[in-house]
Amino acid sequence: MSKHITFVTGNANKLKEVSAILSGSGNIVLSNRALDLDELQGTTEFIAKEKCRRAAAIIQGPVITEDTSLCFNALKGLPGPYIKWFLESLGHDGLNKMLIGFGDRSAYALCTFAYSEGPGAEPILFEGRTDGTIVPAQGPANFGWDPIFKPDGFDQTYAEMDKDLKNTISHRFKALQKLKGHFQ
Repeated sequence: MSKHITFVTGNANKLKEVSAILSGSGNIVLSNRALDLDELQGTTEFIAKEKCRRAAAIIQGPVITEDTSLCFNALKGLPGPYIKWFLESLGHDGLNKMLIGFGDRSAYALCTFAYSEGPGAEPILFEGRTDGTIVPAQGPANFGWDPIFKPDGFDQTYAEMDKDLKNTISHRFKALQKLKGHFQ
């Protein structure tokens, strides 16, 4: 029997990527739905769980939500889950300027998927992390902060990388592998 799960996203490309990675996870049937959920503040874990709880209550069934963070070690993890707003306000150059005066430009990309069986069920978290460095923008600027994040062990930013390569080392891929394992 198939298990129907709603991935809470309005991004068709994200749905396609997640569906492709989760294919082969038993009999999962993934659909998507865009929801206008409140922006929450707190730790990555709190935000992911609460967002998933709220989505499950609206959907009235099993859901998956995703949250992505970019964490600067010199700033003790900031901007973290607020990266979207920092990027919109400051741009790539402004994000780099935040680290002026710090000797540490190391960072990590963190992806957190949360899964809930439905209303009232405690969400389960699946995290993937990729360590790297914040660099001046390099490569196409068409996908968030990818141009300023260079993963450890590579000479290119996420934006410059071939997508197939990026999808084998990215924080999202690592989190999805854990989620996939949950359903096997």
